[in-house]
Amino acid sequence: VLAINLLAEFTKKGAVTQYVTKNSAPREVLKEKLTKDLKGHKMSISNLFASSDNFYSTKPNSFDALIVDEAHRLREKSGLFANKGFNQIAELINAAKFTVFFIDEDQRVTLQDIGSVDEIKKRAKQYNAIIEEGELISQFRCNGSDGYLAWLNNTLQIKPTANFTLKDIDYDFKVFDDITLLHDTIRDLNKNGDHARMLAGYTWDWISKKNPDAFDIIIGDYKARWNLTEHGMKWLIHPESVNEIGCIHTCQGLELDYAGVIIGADLIVRDGEVITDFRKRAKTDQSLKGIKKLAKEKGEEYAQKIARPIILNTYRVLLSRAMKGTYVYSEDEETREYFKNRI
Repeated sequence: VLAINLLAEFTKKGAVTQYVTKNSAPREVLKEKLTKDLKGHKMSISNLFASSDNFYSTKPNSFDALIVDEAHRLREKSGLFANKGFNQIAELINAAKFTVFFIDEDQRVTLQDIGSVDEIKKRAKQYNAIIEEGELISQFRCNGSDGYLAWLNNTLQIKPTANFTLKDIDYDFKVFDDITLLHDTIRDLNKNGDHARMLAGYTWDWISKKNPDAFDIIIGDYKARWNLTEHGMKWLIHPESVNEIGCIHTCQGLELDYAGVIIGADLIVRDGEVITDFRKRAKTDQSLKGIKKLAKEKGEEYAQKIARPIILNTYRVLLSRAMKGTYVYSEDEETREYFKNRI
């Protein structure tokens, strides 16, 4: 909300400005919504949005301002094969007179993510830039509840907080024992005017990419497909996509009213301990690209340790997309019981 309002204000003042993200999903959804509101301005609206991959050859101060959302997702190299440029943070600072970075280090979800406050400051100093730092102290997501996010951190064992349960926290969180019932509930909420969608950890291969008739996620009699096959990055606002399942790559940076989240086999709970396992991730997932090579070179324990925060952050993002409520399912009974007991 703040980023788009900044974009509008800078543009009104005649400043050459772009909204920049690594992940294309927020850009595509925002472009689609703005184009519907401002008919006849499709090209000019499209020019307000850019990928962080676009700035490796940009001349210094070509832009008055760049608004960089999801800055934790920035990478070192750009391009399809990660072989262009040298550092996206440095390139974005160099390209504009004024660069705004929105960042949440707890949302770094791939091994390639380098976005951090320290890295931004380091690169800004190299360009002798004046550094201003602020903190967003309120939010719309999760019913504006910092208590729910603190509970998530504690429950996922990312970091200990005083929020052991959801008592006195105004947020709707439920655990389902039946995946079909969960998805039916999300469909019903979506019919009733709420914006509701299904999300899942990326532990199922994207089979429907090559075979559109195949199902990617099969749990007992329940069958569903990843969203990318039919509706792509705009799936979250497509009216028929409620039957599909979104993943971290297509929902980060976006909001819903209600989210149904399937926790995959890469996160289970045993005797109260949250256990992560990168080997349960889908072969088609690029988030942990290079981790198996790392395991071979430095050992399994080291690789699992490196992968753990990525997996935990992924579920933290999935479980915090919704403004009104999050409903959860895991195939693992002990994991479901753990979340139930934490409510």
